[in-house]
Amino acid sequence: MTPADIQARAHAGVPLAAAMGIEVLEAASGRALLRLPPSPLVMRPGGTLSGPAIMGLCDVAIWAAFLSLTGGADDARTQNLAVTFLRPTGTAALLAEARVVRQGRRVVYAEVWLTPEGAEAPSGHCTSTWMVVA
Repeated sequence: MTPADIQARAHAGVPLAAAMGIEVLEAASGRALLRLPPSPLVMRPGGTLSGPAIMGLCDVAIWAAFLSLTGGADDARTQNLAVTFLRPTGTAALLAEARVVRQGRRVVYAEVWLTPEGAEAPSGHCTSTWMVVA
Protein backbone atom coordinates (compact mmCIF):
# COMPACT_ATOMS: atom_id res chain seq x y z
CA MET A 1 0.00 0.00 0.00
CA THR A 2 1.20 3.50 -0.76
CA PRO A 3 1.04 6.31 1.80
CA ALA A 4 -1.90 7.76 -0.17
CA ASP A 5 -3.72 4.39 -0.01
CA ILE A 6 -3.16 4.17 3.75
CA GLN A 7 -4.31 7.76 4.26
CA ALA A 8 -7.51 7.10 2.29
CA ARG A 9 -8.10 3.93 4.32
CA ALA A 10 -7.50 5.76 7.61
CA HIS A 11 -9.83 8.62 6.66
CA ALA A 12 -12.56 6.20 5.59
CA GLY A 13 -12.13 3.87 8.56
CA VAL A 14 -11.66 6.58 11.19
CA PRO A 15 -13.61 9.66 10.04
CA LEU A 16 -12.13 11.58 12.98
CA ALA A 17 -8.69 11.19 11.35
CA ALA A 18 -10.06 12.92 8.25
CA ALA A 19 -11.72 15.66 10.32
CA MET A 20 -8.43 16.28 12.15
CA GLY A 21 -6.58 16.45 8.81
CA ILE A 22 -4.10 13.67 9.58
CA GLU A 23 -1.70 13.14 6.66
CA VAL A 24 0.30 9.98 5.93
CA LEU A 25 3.64 11.24 4.60
CA GLU A 26 5.51 7.91 4.51
CA ALA A 27 4.65 4.28 5.17
CA ALA A 28 6.82 1.25 4.42
CA SER A 29 8.44 -1.75 6.11
CA GLY A 30 6.65 -1.34 9.43
CA ARG A 31 7.35 2.37 9.74
CA ALA A 32 5.17 5.39 9.10
CA LEU A 33 5.48 9.16 9.32
CA LEU A 34 2.26 11.10 9.86
CA ARG A 35 1.50 14.80 10.27
CA LEU A 36 -1.24 16.45 12.30
CA PRO A 37 -1.74 20.06 11.17
CA PRO A 38 -2.85 22.61 13.76
CA SER A 39 -6.51 23.59 13.63
CA PRO A 40 -9.11 24.80 16.12
CA LEU A 41 -10.50 21.24 16.25
CA VAL A 42 -7.30 19.81 17.80
CA MET A 43 -6.14 22.73 19.96
CA ARG A 44 -6.75 23.16 23.67
CA PRO A 45 -6.76 26.36 25.70
CA GLY A 46 -3.23 27.56 26.29
CA GLY A 47 -2.03 27.21 22.71
CA THR A 48 -1.07 23.56 22.44
CA LEU A 49 -2.45 20.44 20.80
CA SER A 50 -4.96 18.50 22.91
CA GLY A 51 -4.13 15.16 24.47
CA PRO A 52 -7.01 13.34 22.76
CA ALA A 53 -5.84 14.59 19.35
CA ILE A 54 -2.28 13.46 20.07
CA MET A 55 -3.45 10.01 21.21
CA GLY A 56 -5.59 9.69 18.08
CA LEU A 57 -2.60 10.61 15.93
CA CYS A 58 -0.51 7.93 17.67
CA ASP A 59 -3.15 5.26 17.11
CA VAL A 60 -3.53 6.09 13.41
CA ALA A 61 0.28 6.23 12.98
CA ILE A 62 0.65 2.73 14.42
CA TRP A 63 -2.18 1.50 12.20
CA ALA A 64 -0.38 2.98 9.16
CA ALA A 65 2.89 1.28 10.12
CA PHE A 66 1.04 -2.02 10.63
CA LEU A 67 -0.79 -1.76 7.28
CA SER A 68 2.57 -1.17 5.57
CA LEU A 69 3.65 -4.62 6.78
CA THR A 70 0.47 -6.51 5.97
CA GLY A 71 -0.27 -5.09 2.53
CA GLY A 72 -3.58 -3.81 3.85
CA ALA A 73 -4.71 -6.81 5.90
CA ASP A 74 -6.39 -5.25 8.90
CA ASP A 75 -6.58 -8.00 11.49
CA ALA A 76 -5.33 -6.19 14.62
CA ARG A 77 -6.97 -3.83 17.10
CA THR A 78 -5.59 -1.53 19.76
CA GLN A 79 -5.32 -3.31 23.09
CA ASN A 80 -3.29 -0.76 25.04
CA LEU A 81 -2.02 2.75 24.27
CA ALA A 82 0.20 4.78 26.59
CA VAL A 83 1.45 8.28 25.86
CA THR A 84 4.14 10.11 27.80
CA PHE A 85 3.91 13.85 27.26
CA LEU A 86 7.44 15.23 27.52
CA ARG A 87 6.76 18.91 26.78
CA PRO A 88 3.98 21.04 25.27
CA THR A 89 3.71 20.77 21.51
CA GLY A 90 2.87 24.41 20.92
CA THR A 91 0.94 25.42 17.82
CA ALA A 92 3.13 23.80 15.14
CA ALA A 93 2.06 20.74 13.18
CA LEU A 94 2.94 17.53 14.98
CA LEU A 95 4.92 14.75 13.31
CA ALA A 96 4.42 11.17 14.45
CA GLU A 97 7.12 8.65 13.57
CA ALA A 98 5.77 5.16 14.20
CA ARG A 99 7.47 1.80 13.98
CA VAL A 100 6.36 -1.73 14.65
CA VAL A 101 8.87 -3.06 17.16
CA ARG A 102 7.59 -6.64 17.23
CA GLN A 103 4.97 -8.41 15.18
CA GLY A 104 4.05 -11.75 16.68
CA ARG A 105 1.33 -14.22 15.76
CA ARG A 106 -1.17 -12.75 18.25
CA VAL A 107 0.37 -9.46 19.46
CA VAL A 108 1.90 -6.42 17.76
CA TYR A 109 4.00 -3.98 19.78
CA ALA A 110 4.78 -0.52 18.39
CA GLU A 111 6.07 2.89 19.40
CA VAL A 112 5.68 6.46 18.19
CA TRP A 113 7.95 9.45 18.68
CA LEU A 114 6.14 12.81 18.49
CA THR A 115 7.99 15.94 17.41
CA PRO A 116 6.58 19.37 16.57
CA GLU A 117 7.45 20.34 13.01
CA GLY A 118 10.71 22.30 13.03
CA ALA A 119 11.66 21.25 16.58
CA GLU A 120 14.74 19.25 17.47
CA ALA A 121 13.49 17.56 20.65
CA PRO A 122 10.48 15.25 20.85
CA SER A 123 7.38 16.35 22.72
CA GLY A 124 6.07 12.87 23.43
CA HIS A 125 6.50 9.14 23.19
CA CYS A 126 3.81 6.49 22.76
CA THR A 127 3.85 2.74 23.12
CA SER A 128 1.02 0.46 22.10
CA THR A 129 0.08 -3.18 22.06
CA TRP A 130 -2.32 -4.45 19.41
CA MET A 131 -4.13 -7.80 19.49
CA VAL A 132 -4.38 -9.79 16.27
CA VAL A 133 -8.03 -10.83 15.94
CA ALA A 134 -7.98 -13.03 12.84
